[in-house]
Amino acid sequence: MKFVDQTRIFLKSGPGGNGCVSFRREKYVEFGGPNGGDGGKGGDIIIEAVTGLNTLVDYRYKRHYKAQKGQHGMGKNMTGASGEDLVMKVPVGTQVFDEEMEFLIADLVKVGDRVVLVQGGEGGLGNTHFKSSTNRAPRRTTPGGEGEEMWVVLRLKLIADAGLLGLPNAGKSTFLSAVSRARPKIADYPFTTIRPQLGVVGVGQNEFVMADIPGLIEGASEGVGLGHRFLGHIERCGVLLHLIDATEEDVVASYETIMGEVEAYGGDLTGKPMIVGLNKCDAVDPEDLEEKRLALADAAARPVMTLSGVTGEGVKEILSALWDVVKEDMAQRAAEDGLDEEQGSAPAGEWSPV
Repeated sequence: MKFVDQTRIFLKSGPGGNGCVSFRREKYVEFGGPNGGDGGKGGDIIIEAVTGLNTLVDYRYKRHYKAQKGQHGMGKNMTGASGEDLVMKVPVGTQVFDEEMEFLIADLVKVGDRVVLVQGGEGGLGNTHFKSSTNRAPRRTTPGGEGEEMWVVLRLKLIADAGLLGLPNAGKSTFLSAVSRARPKIADYPFTTIRPQLGVVGVGQNEFVMADIPGLIEGASEGVGLGHRFLGHIERCGVLLHLIDATEEDVVASYETIMGEVEAYGGDLTGKPMIVGLNKCDAVDPEDLEEKRLALADAAARPVMTLSGVTGEGVKEILSALWDVVKEDMAQRAAEDGLDEEQGSAPAGEWSPV
């Protein structure tokens, strides 16, 4: 299935049905009076986060969505049927922006989050509503309300516990395939990975989700190589694993290139817990590897771990370190969710934009 993480669509809610002009006509009832029913309400367009989806490909090829209109009112004070709501199912982690991507309308971060994007028009009033002591046979009604319409941009940010960072050909895909059942394309050339990948990683009896994004290059935070969209996929991760190719001549420069893009991107990536790993240690002389590790640790001001995704050396230690951070992040999020429930706050997504 093709991975699509951003698309632009048009939404139009259903218009309301018109009110009806009708009068009661029965045998032996000379002046029955008005009995025109109201029109039905138009359908809303609702967006909902569901499980089982990890791409927006369904909204790439169909761009226009319209909800059902309400039926017109009828005689005998019968109200027209309301239009059926249109529920758009999207992956967890989907964000909804306005057409210019200046305002965030909704952020669906949990299964079941749902937001009314455009509301259907109200039904018109039948002539029964306009009966008075001076006008016993009104022929006045009101039309149904027009539906709302708007262009929106859907953007997907993958939900993962840990994210992989690194320059192209740093060995991220090899590492992900070694620790999970994910099977990303692996080859000895840059930009082998062209779309984000997810894998479930096991650590003892525990599991967490890891995301691999295509390699970043200088200027990624400004959109070079679509880097700003790739960085968005790891923005929700609890911890980042920064892999650096140990066969590079200047590993410090590689580290600083990526960190410069992370800092320039900002957002939720700034200050996120990070583990630095010197990958492909099996392809470097031990003395040279230790020299590079010390230089990198000095530049990063944090411990640097060595590993090899091919031979498995150092992989268990890396996963253990990642799980320690992921476990704390999970506990913190669970505590925050429990606090929200105790305070009686509304669940995420239970609101409608004005």
